[in-house]
Amino acid sequence: MNIVERKLNDVTVLDLEGGLALEDNAQFRKRVTAIIDAGARKLIVNMARVPYMDGSGLGELISCYTTLQRMSGRIKLLHLSDRLQYLLVITKLTYVFETFDSEPAAVASFARDLKERRRPDENTHRNFPA
Repeated sequence: MNIVERKLNDVTVLDLEGGLALEDNAQFRKRVTAIIDAGARKLIVNMARVPYMDGSGLGELISCYTTLQRMSGRIKLLHLSDRLQYLLVITKLTYVFETFDSEPAAVASFARDLKERRRPDENTHRNFPA
């Protein structure tokens, strides 16, 4: 697997090329761990050139998601093939991962996430009698 890392302001983009499967997972895990350890909290994984992903590759994405969640970070998936999108659908992970067909839309979604986190939850403000 070939992994190219790019920075777009405070967003890290990983362009993957090759299968995200058992034999390539260690390389992906090491790269993601190094990026998170360096302070990245906004990650886009560009899967335009990933023809195949097995269950272990999916497990690596989930591990990355949970690690970033614990650190108030986010991961977004970009340019999934129909086959990879279907894999997310049948595993019900479309509720976990945001997917995008446009890099600018994926980058912009981080700003939207920040606004949503700052917005007070309507259910937490109740009127109590004085």
